[in-house]
This record gives sequence, structure tokens and C-alpha cells, in this order.
Amino acid sequence: MNQILNKLDEPTRRQFMLNAARTYLGVHLFPMLGPSIASAATEGAAKGAKAQHVIYLYMSGGMSHLDTFDPKPKKKEVMGPTKTIPTKADGVELGQYLPKTAEVTDKMCIINSLNSTQGAHEQGSYIMHTSYSLRGTIKHPALGSWVVKLGGRLHPELPGFVAVNSSPELTGGGFFGATFSAAPIGSPDQGLQDSKRFPDVSEEDFGRRLSLADRLNTQFHSRFPNTDVKAYEELYREAISLMNSKDLKAFDLSEEDQATRDLYGPGNFAQGCLLARRLVENDVRFVEVQLGGWDTHYDNFTAVEGRCLEFDQAYAALLTDLDKRGKLKDTLVVVATEFGRTPEINTDHSDGRDHHPGAFSCVLAGGGVKGGVKYGETDSTGGKVKENEVSVQDFNATIAYALGLPYDLVIMSPSKRPFKIADKGTPVTSIFG
Repeated sequence: MNQILNKLDEPTRRQFMLNAARTYLGVHLFPMLGPSIASAATEGAAKGAKAQHVIYLYMSGGMSHLDTFDPKPKKKEVMGPTKTIPTKADGVELGQYLPKTAEVTDKMCIINSLNSTQGAHEQGSYIMHTSYSLRGTIKHPALGSWVVKLGGRLHPELPGFVAVNSSPELTGGGFFGATFSAAPIGSPDQGLQDSKRFPDVSEEDFGRRLSLADRLNTQFHSRFPNTDVKAYEELYREAISLMNSKDLKAFDLSEEDQATRDLYGPGNFAQGCLLARRLVENDVRFVEVQLGGWDTHYDNFTAVEGRCLEFDQAYAALLTDLDKRGKLKDTLVVVATEFGRTPEINTDHSDGRDHHPGAFSCVLAGGGVKGGVKYGETDSTGGKVKENEVSVQDFNATIAYALGLPYDLVIMSPSKRPFKIADKGTPVTSIFG
């Protein structure tokens, strides 16, 4: 058995263990983030860090910075039909499609000087999530995996890393292993699937199966020590603990009143933001929520308006709701995307915009970040960074800094190669109050 498992690659080993769980125990397993090296978090950590949680809102496809967070009102040839609107922060204007966001800019730090080395979707999303370029020889841990690895889980039973509507390719544990991958949520309304005993498996029968499995596992591990199988044994224990947790209701949106659900708006992203708020209230460390559809090669302005309609209401509601509940001060809310869109408008593609990694915008709010400010600047067309360039790695180091994590701590991969949460990135410390 041990020899067979060793010959399998990681995805195949994972599938083997999941199938075994379904067949034998009558439950589905998903990654429950376990051990950490929190003891190392004193080295290289930010002094006086205020953030305990991260809500990471990922705009998949490449959000147009020009039509949202970095408009150029004096350049009609760049802006097309997009107008600018004033905001609650002095000197900060946004694209017209973000009226509700404009009301909460006093809580936001808009970073307009992001720069990426990757201009394709897969590569751009990967480096944004991991700080490293996509390679065929290694799978790097996602940012959420790093956060839990370095800082530890806050809740003893709930997962430390949850991903809503996100790709498992971008939220995996990489060389940290399956225990640091995100617990996936498909539909926020359905919550955490397969976290309960199958109806046709009684509690007595379930206990009997677990007892037998424990005896078999003990015998197996004593004869054939295997780190991969031991990791999945830990997943069994984590899953069983979660099944019995009184806080499992954190995943149940039906616990919210209708007025609160309406505040966020309909749709998976909006309700995913509400779920994220519930999860951080219950000490989940890192929650990612994805909103796709930002790849606006064709008909950019109609597409951006449509995407902003859902983002705008949900994002403003999230910041307002967190602030009202006293959670914004210790929750860092991130808006990120893989790259921006070109200043040039492609009239052959019904006024589309193409990929533009050279300059784009991301946003931070809460978690000790100054509100009502902008950091960095692009040129008059939004095509190039003019001042205070921030690399993807710098941006991720800033997230680690907000959490007080050791962004300069080196961890060796199983192949004995050195890695850090943000590679060679340096945090932007001046944006913190």
C-alpha cells in the first residue's frame, strides 16, 4: 500500500484519500488548515500590527483601473464614455460606476501604482496569489495558505482559509500540503458542503467505523510511515471536529435577517461578501471571494458597468457592516486583480480594452490602513507608473505586514529551495496609521 501511494502524484493521492473517506466513513473531506509556525512570527513582523483577518476580494479577468479607481478625467480619448464622480475623501475621484464605493472612500487606501511582470490571465493570477511565477516543476502555496502557516488558525475547529467561488489552482496549499489548502465554497447560500454525516449513516455506525479506521491507521503507520497519509489522517480528525462544532452555523446565511442580505445585494459575489463577514466574526483567518467577468477585450464600458453593479453595492456594504460591528479595525479588506486594462480603446472590438500589467490599481481598507488616501500615481494616461511603484510582491508583503507576519522569514520547500510569503517584496509601511 505504501509503495503504491508513493508512486502517485499529489492530486492522485488526494483523490485516493477523498474517495476512501466517502466510501468508508460516509463523509466528504475538505482541507482543514492545521498546524502553524506562529512561534516564528516575532521575527520580521510588523510592530503594533492591527489586522487579525483578511477578506481578499479578487477581481478575476483584469479590472480596468481607468474606469474604476484611477480615472483620468482630462483625457477623453482614454476615458471614453466613463465620467468621474467625487467621493467622501478629499482629492479622490472614482469612475462613475462606483457610486456606493465613493461613499466609503474615507475607509480606503487606493494603490494606483501596481506593476506586474505577467500579462496573461493564468500567469498573472498565479503570481498575484503566490508572489511567484508559474512553474511546471513546483506548486507554490497561496497567500491564504502562507497566512495560516505563519500566523496559525484562530478558531480551533473552523478552517483557517476559506475560498468562495475561487479556483482551487489559486487557493491550494502548494508544497505546504493539502492541510493548508482553502476549504472551498461554491454557492454561499449552500454553505460548507459535505460537512455533515450522510443521512443513511447512523451516529453509532459512524463511531464504529471511526474506531475501526483508527485501529487500521495505527497498524499501517507503525509499519509504513508516510507523511502524505499522515497529513490526510489529520484531515479526518479536523473534519470530525468541525462536524461537531457549534460554530458550523457561521457558514449558514439563513441566520442573517433579510435587511442585511439586501444590504449586500443579490448574486454569489455579494452574498459571498456577507459570508466572509460572518466567517471573520467567527475567527476564520483568511477568506477569499472571487468576482469574475473583468476580461473586457470587447465592449469594455458595458461590461465594466455590469461588473461594478454587483461589486459596488457588496463592497460598500462589507466595509460599512464591518465598521458598524467593530471588525474593520482588525480585518484587512483587499481588492486585487491580475492586471489593469490599456489606455487605448480598441474600436475594432466594440470599444474594448486589452491586458495591461504595466500599471493598475488595488485597494486596502481596515486592519490599521489609513483611510481616504491614495498611494502611488500613474502618468496622464494611466499607462505607466509615475511615482511609488508597487510590485505584486510588495503588495503581498504589505498584507503580511498588516497581519504582523514575518514577511522576511525563509521556509524551505521539500526540494530544499528557499521561499518567503512575498518573495523579495518590501511592505509599503507609510500607508498605516
